[in-house]
Amino acid sequence: MAGAVALISATALVVSAAPAGAAPGATPPAGPADLVPGKRTATPALVSGLREPAQATGNAADAALGHLAAHENRYRIPAPGRDLRPVRTVEAGGEETVRFQQRHQGVAVLGGQYLVRMEHKGGERVVTGASGAYFTGLKTGTTPEVDEELAVERAVDAATDQLKTARAGGAAWGEARPLTGAARGLAVLPTGAGLLTWHVTVRGVHPGTGEPVLREVYVDARAGYPVLQYSGIKTFAAASGAPAASTSAAHKILSPAPAASKPAVPRPDRREAAPPAEEQGPAEEQGPAVVGSGVKYDGKAVGLQLTRDEARQEYVMRDQTRMRDGSKNPISTWDARGKSVGEVSGQWPFGIKEFGSPALAFGGEATEAGAVDAHWAAGKVYDYYRQVHGRDSLDGQGGTINSLVGVDDFGRPYNNAFWDGTKMVYGGGDAEYRAFSAGLDVVGHEMTHGVVENSANLVYAGQSGAMNEAIADYFGNAIKTDAHGIPMDSPDAGLLGESLCRTKPPRECAARDLNDGRTAAKSFLGVSLVTDNGGVHLNSTIFSGALWDMREDIGRTLADRIVYRALTAYLTPLDGFTEGRAAVLAAARDLKVSGKELKAVERSFNAHGIVPGWELATGVDSDPLMGDVNTEGVRVGAGGGWWTTSKSNENGGEPYSVWAGRADGAGAPQRISPNDGRYHVHPATDGKTVVWLAYNRRTVDLLARPLAGGPVKKLWSGRRVGPELQIEGDVVVVESRPRGARSLVQYLRLSDPTPVDVTGDRNVNSSHPSLRDGRIAYATMERSEGTVTYGTEVLDLRTGVRTRMGQLGTLKDTGPTAINGSHVFWLANEAEENRLTAVRRADLDGTGVVDISPAGGPGAIEGIDLIASDDAVTAATWTPTPEYRNEALPKLWQFSADGKRKDRVSCNRGEQMWAGMPGGRQVVWTDSTTGHSDVVTRTRPAGTCG
Repeated sequence: MAGAVALISATALVVSAAPAGAAPGATPPAGPADLVPGKRTATPALVSGLREPAQATGNAADAALGHLAAHENRYRIPAPGRDLRPVRTVEAGGEETVRFQQRHQGVAVLGGQYLVRMEHKGGERVVTGASGAYFTGLKTGTTPEVDEELAVERAVDAATDQLKTARAGGAAWGEARPLTGAARGLAVLPTGAGLLTWHVTVRGVHPGTGEPVLREVYVDARAGYPVLQYSGIKTFAAASGAPAASTSAAHKILSPAPAASKPAVPRPDRREAAPPAEEQGPAEEQGPAVVGSGVKYDGKAVGLQLTRDEARQEYVMRDQTRMRDGSKNPISTWDARGKSVGEVSGQWPFGIKEFGSPALAFGGEATEAGAVDAHWAAGKVYDYYRQVHGRDSLDGQGGTINSLVGVDDFGRPYNNAFWDGTKMVYGGGDAEYRAFSAGLDVVGHEMTHGVVENSANLVYAGQSGAMNEAIADYFGNAIKTDAHGIPMDSPDAGLLGESLCRTKPPRECAARDLNDGRTAAKSFLGVSLVTDNGGVHLNSTIFSGALWDMREDIGRTLADRIVYRALTAYLTPLDGFTEGRAAVLAAARDLKVSGKELKAVERSFNAHGIVPGWELATGVDSDPLMGDVNTEGVRVGAGGGWWTTSKSNENGGEPYSVWAGRADGAGAPQRISPNDGRYHVHPATDGKTVVWLAYNRRTVDLLARPLAGGPVKKLWSGRRVGPELQIEGDVVVVESRPRGARSLVQYLRLSDPTPVDVTGDRNVNSSHPSLRDGRIAYATMERSEGTVTYGTEVLDLRTGVRTRMGQLGTLKDTGPTAINGSHVFWLANEAEENRLTAVRRADLDGTGVVDISPAGGPGAIEGIDLIASDDAVTAATWTPTPEYRNEALPKLWQFSADGKRKDRVSCNRGEQMWAGMPGGRQVVWTDSTTGHSDVVTRTRPAGTCG
């Protein structure tokens, strides 16, 4: 398999980041097998063509460990028995695949998994190959310097900051129920010589969207800085930042599939006939098995495996007939109507029961709730994996399968579905959408997430997350097309979720189309982990499209077996598209496909641009200032003709340092902060001085240093500090967090670093500061006698006068501010039913309020951030569109101060955020178009990008 594997970078792409135990690309000593060297590791990524005897007695894991130990010169794993722990063994047809988890000094290594494949027949074992990601250069110690309590606190703060970034607003977070975190133990991230982290799981509910929050956060165990976080909730459609597909109800996240991009013409290669459609039957009792019936959303009556619950005097949706070897673990469908997504995500909700009926025939209530579809489909998906792949349940060991139906979003429709690591959860639908369990492909998709988690466990972020989604899509689609007898050459055969709408036609309703023709170099969207977990839905059809083409070309059964074997016998948690291609090809060779079929597999990946080095074929329309900074979620500060940002080393394994450079590109960037093991982040500059935050194991320090050189000055230390800093002359503005989610804007001086509350010690939540000419603008939220009031204020430091900006209506939330020499700007939301924001402007005295970009009508935006110069104001925005694709991603728009001109700053693909304005109309930002995080600039906007 090409490439050892890799870690998620700042742009949520997968890059080669295995630590170097030998020279990069070094090939291990030759042996009797074909070897593919790992990247920056001495352990080979793939060993194939073996026929070496292994220990025949005992278990497969011991035999595999013995093999690795006996061939240390080949595998470069010096102590397999000490550093590898068996995760699972997959047995099928006399073949055994043992998957091991790498441990460094007893601590699990994220993504470090190695697999050994054997044949076990006639009392003999023969090793046929090995592959995976074993990191040979790890040297980090495993004693933490940060305690669990601080790690959890900083993980919660980091998750809160990232969720704020994903949506406008911030003042309202002061009223939000705080997120909670739980330490999961230590983990080593395989960057550089290894990075010791605390793994923390953060849970709660997003106050802006109502969506469940379950984030996996990794906090540096020496400096206490959160270096990686992503969502652990595997949704069917994009969430936490996806725009609405309909305005008829809140939080529609289903995105229509594009028009078919390939003609529906027969392929010359072999195709199998579609299997028969599902069978129907009347309700009846058959001995110990109780067979009832119900009507699916499509109007078809189906049989349901039930259990008689004597205590309830009902037949309940509990199927105990399918599990292997008489297992009593059931397939159960639970009535979760009235429960919100926050109550069911990552935990078992109180008081729910399996869906029941006094009669064997379930009525219309069970249909409308989605229970009939969920229970019938769960059985179909179970049967597919058992009959086609010999897999007994999602965990491969006959584990219980639980489906919760009818979930809402705090009384509003929840139009999505997800796997949370233990169960499937389906939204109950609304006037436009059916219950999400009404799609067999949706059920197959979510249950396949369980299969993936219990096999390759692909990390749900970046390229590995996009492959996780792609494989779930592939098998969900495969199960649906087979069950319903849909020909693979049908124009709509590749659609996902097309049956969920009550009124829209299939193509307008579908979330994705596996036949959309997208390619890696032309279609891949580089985004940070803030957006769609690094593009897990955005980029999935690039990979699933290749798998779908393969299924159309070589036949359903063979393609399914190849993909399943790649998943269970080759893929490891941090693999990207290139490694995924290699895994599928290796699995095809294992199954002894013909030469013609192997060429068809290769052709499928080539057609979607998934070839080695594909990431290098992306162009940009901006000027580079600093390449490959390898940081995530760090702002770019700018002012006075200079820019500043944080940078790690080439593999992202080094704590961040602050760098600064001239906005005109003259001269080389210079490092401003020391490289001392702390994380130096979120810098700001006025062209004379740089200020920034330094995270260490006890506090967060506010530091400053002149651009002209000189010592670093410590201005202030606190336990909890927000990421927003401003500096002008002697004045520094910072956002701190004295209590929970509450934020407080304070200012201090380089000459007198004593923090002062901008609100005058009122009990007011303040956030999103901006600074100009001795005036500080900030957003406020104030509670008085049960009423919450939002606003924008300006504090004049010369006079001490606070001026409240006028408004055009009643604010429901307020977001970032920006100020220049004549005006104050802010993002304003006046409607609870949507997230659209106005870019609002007022004179410095609070009068003359106008919207230079209204919150309604054509061109309305959903703002994230705001910055200004004397010449223009620039907003980072989401653009609400029916399709969650490139144009809907965070982009930079620039407005003239009078609102008469509106231009896109750049036409680059992917996400554009974390911007600063060094002066005039120039913008500097972190761009991920090229597949890694670069600091780039444009001196003038690009135009409309039409």
